[in-house]
Amino acid sequence: MVIVGAPGYSGAELASILLGHPGAEIVGLFGSAKREDASETFDRVFPRFRNRLTLPVMAASVPEIVKLRPDAVFLCTPHEASVELAAQLVERDVPVFDLSAAFRLPSPAAYPTHYGFTHPRTDLLSTAVYGLPEINREAIRQAALIAVPGCYPTSAILPLRPLADAGAIARRPDGRVIRPIIDSTSGVSGAGRGLHLRSLFCEVHQQPYNVFKHRHQPEIDEYARVDTVFTPHLGPYERGILSTIHVTLDTGWDHAKVTQTFAAAYGREAFVRLCPSGVWPGVGDVRGTNFCDIGWAVDARDNHLIVVSAIDNLTKGAAGQAVQCMNIRLGMEETLGLLPVGGVR
Repeated sequence: MVIVGAPGYSGAELASILLGHPGAEIVGLFGSAKREDASETFDRVFPRFRNRLTLPVMAASVPEIVKLRPDAVFLCTPHEASVELAAQLVERDVPVFDLSAAFRLPSPAAYPTHYGFTHPRTDLLSTAVYGLPEINREAIRQAALIAVPGCYPTSAILPLRPLADAGAIARRPDGRVIRPIIDSTSGVSGAGRGLHLRSLFCEVHQQPYNVFKHRHQPEIDEYARVDTVFTPHLGPYERGILSTIHVTLDTGWDHAKVTQTFAAAYGREAFVRLCPSGVWPGVGDVRGTNFCDIGWAVDARDNHLIVVSAIDNLTKGAAGQAVQCMNIRLGMEETLGLLPVGGVR
């Protein structure tokens, strides 16, 4: 396996998971194409890997990657870099798992608006598979290019998709859906490893940002199959996402029917844990795991559903989900290397 963008938080999380994966071997680590110091080893970038992963972090180069003959390449790179790298690797029959948003949205018109660039490989948008296994497992098995979902979207799509598919969400008299309201809080690692004022230790605090204009909004709406109101928040903790979602239920829906819907959707899923009534998810409960915990309650007075989800933004929201997709794509047991055996990585 090869990781491009290894010096970032998602790259480091991937390395940690793959080191403990019985069916995987890391054969190459790459940074950006402009990386100058090819002698710096990974354990110098992240000292916690000392004596465990001492490969050099090289400048990203498709010929150098292909030379290693990897079974899979993970791209933890900026969107524009992912477009270029993914296109060249797919043409060389290398399965690509892209953790950027370069291929998540099917419409080329969405990229200038939400990501600030005109997509140069619109041909690949129609073949890329959205890598949320719980809704796209069979397509992932055959995909050459897998667009690993964003962290916020994962936390919102998993609770909302079964409800939307079942017709649980109420509509206005004119037929428009009553948009679910999603309030999500992410740990600081969601902002990446770059230097940002608001993520400095003395500056970070609970606050909303990018209200009505967050780039994950269209991804949520596309794959949850419902228009939503999404407000992201920065939380004063390292990792994890907690999403509280308000839904107006259609006539005939109650707590029992919602429970049946979630049980039918996720009762057999290894990485979605449905909380018992009265038990609510928390970011500490999923830290360092690939689980999404979901809890809910219904106020029968006005058919108001509150559903809460918790994920670790670096695992189920990024690296863990990518490995889950890799397991499916390469014909391995889906949970391989991902079920916790005690402690946090």
